[in-house]
This record gives sequence, C-alpha cells and structure tokens, in this order.
Amino acid sequence: MIKKKIVITGGSGRFGEVIKRDFDRSKYNIYFPNKTNLNILNLVSIKKYLRLKKPNYLIHLAGLSRPMNLHEKNINKSIDLNIIGTANITKICSDLKIKLIYISTSYVYPGEKGNYKETDPIKPINNYGLSKMGGEASVRMYKNSLVVRASMTEKPFIHSKAFFDFITNFIYHEDFVKLLFKVINKKGIINIGGKSQSVYNFAKSKNLNIKKISAKKFYKKKRKIDIGMNLRELKKLFKLV
Repeated sequence: MIKKKIVITGGSGRFGEVIKRDFDRSKYNIYFPNKTNLNILNLVSIKKYLRLKKPNYLIHLAGLSRPMNLHEKNINKSIDLNIIGTANITKICSDLKIKLIYISTSYVYPGEKGNYKETDPIKPINNYGLSKMGGEASVRMYKNSLVVRASMTEKPFIHSKAFFDFITNFIYHEDFVKLLFKVINKKGIINIGGKSQSVYNFAKSKNLNIKKISAKKFYKKKRKIDIGMNLRELKKLFKLV
C-alpha cells in the first residue's frame, strides 16, 4: 500500500505533539516542519516546502490560541498568525492542488443557544473566535478543503478552576486524533468534539478538586454561554445515528 503524505503545520504545539505520538505510521508519512522550514507568513517558504514534500494533505494547526486574552491585547499577532497565515496556506494549497484541513474552533458560534449545526450562522464571542473565523473565510473559498470546528483540550485538564456556566464539547487531544484521521477525505465543514456539558463537569470527571468559576462574569454576559455543537454529521460518518 502506498502511504499518503501529510504535512502538518504547527506540529510543535500541544496537539501536534499528540499527533506525532499517536498517528498510524502504517498508513501515512507525516511531516512536521518547523518555522524555519515552513513559515506561514512567507508565501515563498510555504511553496518551497510543499513543492519539496508533495503532500496529499495539509493539516493546518499553526496559529495563536492560548492565552485567550492575548487576542485582545495583541490583535496584530492574532491577525497575522490566525488570519493572514491561514490565507497564505490556503493560497499555496490551491496553487498546488493539495487537500487542506483547517482546525478551527467551536468559539466561532454565538454562544446563545447551543446545539449549533455546521450550517448555523456564526458570530464569535471573542477575538480568538473572530481570528479563527477569519481563517475559515479563506479556507472555505478553496473547494478542496475541510474546516474542522473543534472543541479539544489537553489531558489532564491543566487548570485548577473551570467555568460552571460555559457549555462546550471538550474532548481530549488523544481522542480527537482518532476522529480527525477518519474525516480527512471529507470536504466542507464538520463539528468534532465530545458530549455537550459545562467545562466544570468535564474537568470534574477527572479531578474532583476542580473549583468553579463564572463565565458570565468573565465574559460580562447576562446568562450562561453555550457554544455546544450538534455532532449529528460526525455521528453519521460513524453510523451512530
């Protein structure tokens, strides 16, 4: 069997390290370029590396995530890495006809009602979500692409406190990897995560000493925030519905 080739940007990040450890080496040859080899802010750098490796897929992880408040304090960095960098990757993937998988986030959803489908309108609740929405805009212009709206985190949960009034679909990186590689041939948009529940309940399942904090106070909202995603499309792929 001829192995498919995949380039993963941002492979030195938290999630990238999990992929390095857990991916199926019998099916894929995966390359994890560092910033020197592939700089997402430099079109020449991107094209040179991808022409060299000739991948079938590019999974785009590189960007800025935590701390969340950095997207408020330094919008230039957020725009450069999450919007301009993603647009650059999209341009070159389009030129070289490489399938692009972009890891977006459930933070693009409005947070008002939960159970958001892939076809629902998006309205990010913070600058991080806006920056990922900006990345989505360019990726969705390229038809040979998949936007993955993800809700994932490290294992174990790294914080000592968790929001009791913030609903999401957290899933651990290790579990997310298994799902990601099963959807890479899909196109369009797909939600990937776990059970919809509060961040507190998710964290408490592994740490009974976790403390409660309020998302309403943090985000200055009048009611709880619910960015929970509808996972019907994901379940259909695995014939769970």
